Amino acid sequence: MLGANTCWGLMAPVAKLVMAGAVISPLMLTDCRIVGAALLFWVMSFFSRREHVPARDLALLAGAGMLGILFNQGCYIFGVGFTSPGEASIITTTMPMWVMVLSRVLLGTPVTGRKIAGILLGATGAVTLIYSSVKVTVSGNNPVLGDLLVLTAQFSYALYLTLYKDFLRKYSMVTLMKWMFTFAAAAIIPFSIQTAATTAWASLSATEWAGVAYVVVMGTFVAYILMMAGQKALPPTVVGIYNYFQPVVATCVGLWLGLDVMTPFKGLAMLFIFSGVFLVTTAGAPRRQQVTALSFKAKVTP
Repeated sequence: MLGANTCWGLMAPVAKLVMAGAVISPLMLTDCRIVGAALLFWVMSFFSRREHVPARDLALLAGAGMLGILFNQGCYIFGVGFTSPGEASIITTTMPMWVMVLSRVLLGTPVTGRKIAGILLGATGAVTLIYSSVKVTVSGNNPVLGDLLVLTAQFSYALYLTLYKDFLRKYSMVTLMKWMFTFAAAAIIPFSIQTAATTAWASLSATEWAGVAYVVVMGTFVAYILMMAGQKALPPTVVGIYNYFQPVVATCVGLWLGLDVMTPFKGLAMLFIFSGVFLVTTAGAPRRQQVTALSFKAKVTP
């Protein structure tokens, strides 16, 4: 999950670089991500063990593709277009909270004080880091609609993490990603085909093509492979808390490129994020160790 969110954190400045030339629109970049990743996962499936997926499970994978890919990415891109980047970044910090609430309501997962403290601590650090990094506020023409769309994107992804927690263990990562991205691509192509036809692809520079390649390969294909591996091994709440690493990565890239400066305020914000992740990921550790110890004792007792 750390690797996946690092890829996504690096993708933020790369995507801004690609769209700064005004050749590729946000919709077109989203289309490149989804369609490009779908093609890569199909190629990967040719070298993997084939799995039969019945019609009922294909319908479930279509729903997963809508929630985890199309609605999440589409609502976010369009939401940023209506609101300011700063507000959109802050709203993204609500995703782990949605995961915690939905896990409690739909799965009956216990909500401990340690988890609540970790999520709030991480959210505080993320919001602080975002606020301290924003130098110029660019407002959109419909901030309320934009904020609601970004919030919908976070709720959609949290719902996907919660509803498909057990189903994702049924098939291999390649099978899951192949079909999820295929259904998402089939849904977005009708809305973006006209934009694709009018995009001046020949005017893209080598740097912009490299940026598109990073967004498709690392920011989507590799990131979703890492995310799926983490999602199969970790509870939804733990998966969600790693979302707070994205602003940390984006800030570190800004510092490396000389676009930002390090301050004690930012250092404290990063400490909050790391502490929040530690609290959530270790929330169930004592109980698990206790159960393991009792099981071992039962086995060795005559």
